[in-house]
Amino acid sequence: MMDGGLGGRSFLRSMRVGAELGKRQITRGTARRVLAFARPYRWEILIFLITVILSAVIGVATPVLAGNVVNAITEGGPHAGSTVVFLALLIAGLAIADAALSLAQRWYSARIGEGIILDLRTRVYDHVQSMPLQFFTRAQTGALVSRLNNDVIGAQRAFTTTLSGVVSNVIQLVLTAGVMFTLSWQITALSLVMLPIFILPARRVGRRLAEITRESYRLDAEMNSTMTERFGVAGALLVKLFGRPEVESRRFAERAERVRDIGILSAMYSRTFFVAMLLVASLAQALTYGLGGWLAVTGSVSAGTVVTLALLLTRLYGPLTALSNVRVDVMSALVSFERVFEVLDLTPAITEKPNAVPIPRGAGRIEFRDVHFRYPTAAEVSLASLEDVATLDRTVTEPVLRGISFTVEPGQMVALVGPSGAGKSTISMLIPRIFDVTSGEVRVEGIDVRDATLESLRATIGVVTQDSHLFHETIAENLRYAKPDATDEELWEALRGAQIDELVR
Repeated sequence: MMDGGLGGRSFLRSMRVGAELGKRQITRGTARRVLAFARPYRWEILIFLITVILSAVIGVATPVLAGNVVNAITEGGPHAGSTVVFLALLIAGLAIADAALSLAQRWYSARIGEGIILDLRTRVYDHVQSMPLQFFTRAQTGALVSRLNNDVIGAQRAFTTTLSGVVSNVIQLVLTAGVMFTLSWQITALSLVMLPIFILPARRVGRRLAEITRESYRLDAEMNSTMTERFGVAGALLVKLFGRPEVESRRFAERAERVRDIGILSAMYSRTFFVAMLLVASLAQALTYGLGGWLAVTGSVSAGTVVTLALLLTRLYGPLTALSNVRVDVMSALVSFERVFEVLDLTPAITEKPNAVPIPRGAGRIEFRDVHFRYPTAAEVSLASLEDVATLDRTVTEPVLRGISFTVEPGQMVALVGPSGAGKSTISMLIPRIFDVTSGEVRVEGIDVRDATLESLRATIGVVTQDSHLFHETIAENLRYAKPDATDEELWEALRGAQIDELVR
């Protein structure tokens, strides 16, 4: 009986995402950028593809040798025993070689795949770090993390699962079909007639699975959002204060039950697909044994040929079903790349000039000269897909600062007073270039902050935020975040200043 195998799973996954990608167009520029990421691994990819091709050849050679074993047994002769032993040893040798090739494939696949994941993740992470603060206030954190995880892994499949699958399936299909037609074109043609009986209903099942999968993703997202909101301190406090834990439990249970129902439905459709695939393959194999056996009895073909055809048939349906939706597999991988490139193509609002100069050490004189500032529009700093909206707002906002001019001399203490929204925090953000002025100048020690190196600017300015944030690291690592070379004594001095040294000891 034929095993659904990778070909069946690939076809099923393709059917799930086919509805999403059917109208998607990938530009040549995206393809070129994808190849640019693959260039550092070109030799590993070449060796990987060679191992895939050799495995495909072995996969076709083994059934042919098995048929020769049957022929040697049925035909007899003085050398039949030694021939059978030789063929059996040859089959064993090919099995060992295939096992070694499989390990080599996995090693190169992991090396290529994990290397591409590393390159993409570090590139995206570094780029996101350069984005303006407004980007983080608008983009959904979960959507952004998904680009670093799900989309990066989806992109990695382009060079491992998809590429190897296409090459392996094409080689295996050409060799298998060629050998089968050579042995008996009648049996081969009749076996292939049953393929549409499987593929046409499978597409209908695939479309239904795509709908179920989309609904499953939506429900999972709702359930995750519920947990994220309710498990936070603010959300948990609100639930307790208003005495609604029973209502929250009931709502969560309803969503969880819907996820369960969708999961059962998806499992049944998936099993129906594989059962149908196995059934059609088994019927085709039975047809091969029936017609082949009749031809063998009449002397048209040998018994070994029938066995070879039956074994090769099990290796024919998988590649055919997988290649029938190879475009969807390639498109899904390229779409993942495109979603990653979307983030990489965002333009950082704060950049350092090539000829930037360092700010001299010492007490800094701060000067604002006719400063105007407006917050950037959503379209200038974010992506619609990261905010879960159809289009981004491009409306230019009114300036929050107009004609601000003042000077703060070294040693002078200045307090900014005003109602909420008056621009006090905005003014403080312009000095370290968290934001850049729309017009005018902000100078530190007589140097326009846009002409200064970011490292020297940030090192010159100390900031105490209203709400302190601690990373999930040690206390020492958190304290050294602003000054990595701080000594232990300096750390303890800081803890004593905050009056928490006894708590830490």
